[in-house]
Amino acid sequence: MEEISFRQVRTDEQKEQAAALIRKYLGWLNKRVKRDYGLEFDIEAMMESDLTDSDKFKPPQGRIYLAQYGDKIAGVGCLKKLGDGVGEIQRMYVLPSFRGKGIGRAILERLIDDARSIGYHQLKLESLEFLDAAHSLYRSVGFREIEPYADNSMKPYQAGETLDRYYSITVFMELDL
Repeated sequence: MEEISFRQVRTDEQKEQAAALIRKYLGWLNKRVKRDYGLEFDIEAMMESDLTDSDKFKPPQGRIYLAQYGDKIAGVGCLKKLGDGVGEIQRMYVLPSFRGKGIGRAILERLIDDARSIGYHQLKLESLEFLDAAHSLYRSVGFREIEPYADNSMKPYQAGETLDRYYSITVFMELDL
């Protein structure tokens, strides 16, 4: 079994690698949501925000990691400040060829540990209803379902008339740290 390690995204090359993973993830989600629910995400606006917002995923209040399995990049995971003492997990994604190797759990545990070290007392996340494996992982570390929360990550990317529909296909969760 290969070792799982993390690189905090800092260099331009790492930013490009993280962007490629996030774009692949968002593209896959968008295709599925469009096909099954008739909704779409503005992937370019989401990518722009992820990669150019100077505070979104950057220390001291946020993180963006590339997960490596041996010497290969296998996934990505992000943490951002949502409010006072509250963080949000976003863009957790493991490439299909690396699934089932504990990488998703390792990313999640790393982000939870970082949230604690930052001083967050609570973590929130949102996940589309068809991502059952992700929900099982989140529940296994103590996340529980909640109602949609203010400032959730999709609010800026869904038109007002489709926001309720988006919420109806989304699982919102939180974890007290």
